[in-house]
Amino acid sequence: MDLADLIGPDRVVFAARASSKQQLLQELASRAATLLNLDARAIFNSVQAREELGSTGLGNGFALPHARVEGLDRLFGLFTRLNRPIHFDSIDGKPVDLVFLLLIPPTAGSEHLGALAAVARLLRDQEFAARLRKAASATALCDLLCNPQHS
Repeated sequence: MDLADLIGPDRVVFAARASSKQQLLQELASRAATLLNLDARAIFNSVQAREELGSTGLGNGFALPHARVEGLDRLFGLFTRLNRPIHFDSIDGKPVDLVFLLLIPPTAGSEHLGALAAVARLLRDQEFAARLRKAASATALCDLLCNPQHS
């Protein structure tokens, strides 16, 4: 799975501000809803319901919130780097500053598992995560994510 299939320049947020996990998820849902022409509340409710099953904070400052969303016809990704880490109930208890939202069509089979694995593998790489944290702009973040082997 190539991250360039999931995100683009309009799906990368640089130095986002959020004071809580809920506020961040609401902001991500709102941005996704605008790009997808879907209901922000429905997206937020789906993502929140998934979080209630167990935190998607995977450790090392990285979270991968994801959910199936009605009305979606293909996988959708949105990456955010926060200006200040927030508490996310991560498995290692550390705050999160790198967040990749993955929205999944209700009819998706197992292809979303490949997308989840690809994103998790990339962002769990501490050297790669350090490069994301040092990127100077949304464009630089997008370039890193879409071409990780060339960065």
